[in-house]
Amino acid sequence: MIAARYARALFSLIMSGLMSCIVTGIATVKANGFGPSTFGDWMAAWAFCWPIAFTVILLLGPTVQRFVNGLVKPQD
Repeated sequence: MIAARYARALFSLIMSGLMSCIVTGIATVKANGFGPSTFGDWMAAWAFCWPIAFTVILLLGPTVQRFVNGLVKPQD
């Protein structure tokens, strides 16, 4: 098991990986259509975008969480 102190970083890593994979896949198919190079183009785009997405989620996640907390009513 991984220590609890790494939970936020692990969440950021997994969420950024999933979201960047889905988004780059959709964008690649939209831009290039399906073809023999689609998968390679997608993986290249994903490899480029994942570290960026991870950094953004890791750095801005707490700010977004505070913003969301201000928008929702506390549970009774």
